Amino acid sequence: MSISEEMAQMGARAREAARRMSAASSKQKNSALKILAGLLLRDANKILAANIKDMDAAHASGMDAARLDRLTLTQKIIEEMRAACLHVAELPDPVGTREQPCERPNGLRVCRMRIPLGVIAMIYESRPNVTLDAAILCLKAGNAVILRGGSDALHSNIALAEVLQEALTEATLPSAAAQLVMVTDRSAVTALCKLGDCIDVIIPRGGERLVRAVTETAVMPVLKHFKGVCHAFADADADVDQALDIVFNGKVQRPGVCNALECLLVHKDLAERFLPMVAAKLAPAGVEFRACPRSLPFLGIGAVAQKPDDLGQEFHDLILAVCVVDGLDEALEHIARYGSQHTEVICTRNDDNARRFLREADASMVAVNASSRFNDGGQLGLGAEIGISTSKLHAYGPMGVKELTTTKFVVEGQGQVRG
Repeated sequence: MSISEEMAQMGARAREAARRMSAASSKQKNSALKILAGLLLRDANKILAANIKDMDAAHASGMDAARLDRLTLTQKIIEEMRAACLHVAELPDPVGTREQPCERPNGLRVCRMRIPLGVIAMIYESRPNVTLDAAILCLKAGNAVILRGGSDALHSNIALAEVLQEALTEATLPSAAAQLVMVTDRSAVTALCKLGDCIDVIIPRGGERLVRAVTETAVMPVLKHFKGVCHAFADADADVDQALDIVFNGKVQRPGVCNALECLLVHKDLAERFLPMVAAKLAPAGVEFRACPRSLPFLGIGAVAQKPDDLGQEFHDLILAVCVVDGLDEALEHIARYGSQHTEVICTRNDDNARRFLREADASMVAVNASSRFNDGGQLGLGAEIGISTSKLHAYGPMGVKELTTTKFVVEGQGQVRG
């Protein structure tokens, strides 16, 4: 059997499973998630052993630190996955809920009913925890999901897929509602991208190269973000101690993730005071500054002259671009030019500037006096996320259960006909 035929069969099974999942009760879906939480604890050692195989291979291949971080599973991460299962089980089930009810002059009662998207294909790199996050959200929303992780996480993903299948079966739901592609050849991704009759939406999650390849190939809608170029703007009247903590957390806590801070913009009136504080706090943590000419004198020996391609760059490392700007107008212009519509932050005590920044900065999350690291489904109350969309149709930002549904019109009448 060819890879295209194998993917087509997988798509057909997912389509049938999606039909059954759309009719599944909340009790069934929640039962599967709670069973899964228990199985994760039962099989934790088995899952961690599988992850060690992937980590050993990754070290041998010379994988970089940022990707190693995303590939790693620990007992703590398994416990977080378990907690996510239980949290998502407790979330309201959006499927079947009715919104925007109204009665037309002719007596027709009209509303919108939430329904599953159908079959979702998830294409992702490293991050085996995405296998669980994606699956539990898709299942809660009544969808079927096809999971295609990277070859570097294959052993981990197989172990996780096994507990997923067991949980579905025990909850009397179709096991084909969560299928893992075990073909490592990239042609499997191309084949999935062509299954427009079976797959309703495809979500690529990984590096810009992967996302662009899927976007250019897919015949179905793609929910995507290419990269996370996140900025923080320290306004003239920012609380400097607070801003310093926000910048440190955004850059240093986990530099390899998409909501890490990549560029710091500082008002010219604050630069002489604030930038030496930034250097004193971040440089000992290993941060290298790519500094514009106006910021370079204030950042010490940990700074190098900025090059043009340092702006709009997702470093995935302890590297921070720094620019001094004349004010809010220039900060917003910089963000419009170099941002990736992911996350933008302003540090200010000026309410007018804060409101203007919230309105004009175009990103899936805009924050006032808070770290960029909060652009995350769990942190924003979604329980877990399948990814962060920087597309505006049909979701913008972290995608939780509700974002994995759509609506259809429901019309109830008493024999009305159109004149």
